[in-house]
Amino acid sequence: MASKLDRNLVVETALRLLNEVGLDGLTLRRIAKELNVQAPALYWHFKNKQELLDEMATEMFRRMSGSLVTGGAGQGPLDGTWQETLLAACRGMRRELLGYRDGGKVFSGTRMTDESYAGPLNGMMSQFTEAGFTLRGAARAWWTAYNYTVGLVIEEQSVHPVPGQPDTRDPAYDLADRERRLGADFPLAALAGQELFGDIEQGFEAGLRIIVAGIAATVGPDAAD
Repeated sequence: MASKLDRNLVVETALRLLNEVGLDGLTLRRIAKELNVQAPALYWHFKNKQELLDEMATEMFRRMSGSLVTGGAGQGPLDGTWQETLLAACRGMRRELLGYRDGGKVFSGTRMTDESYAGPLNGMMSQFTEAGFTLRGAARAWWTAYNYTVGLVIEEQSVHPVPGQPDTRDPAYDLADRERRLGADFPLAALAGQELFGDIEQGFEAGLRIIVAGIAATVGPDAAD
């Protein structure tokens, strides 16, 4: 096994184990055990866990790039309106990240290890500027929607930690218990829990509508100067 060990095999194994043990349980030692090698063998490929997480996030992006409406090679304007492109990209990113346990946390704060992001980003910036955005406005629009999506996935995976099982809820987010505890002294905060942690799919879509409307009003082609 050791003679065949390479970066791709380590990353594939790490992503598979992620769904079993979560981010906290994913260690280089655990990955080495799964590969039937000694932990030092992994250090030929990754100096530390952060380097591995960077490569895992990059591989996750490569897999999701087809869901980000890249317009083929991702080099020119995309089909549809800028609103449709933004919505499709955010929905695709959320869907892909939810396929990994702690996928939002793994993806957040990591650095891409290659330029696989550049084609999709270039295609989106091209479409937005063709629609009348300045490049600055286009970049800010995507950065805002991107961060909203990743942040929501992190919160969503705290509520529903098991991939593919949206009905499995962490006991800490028992809404009935939350309302009992808060209802007497903080009735509005208690009722707000249904909006925050109830139907997260509906909440995600509502947030996207707010963001799209805000982009149109502040940095879009028809925004007031």
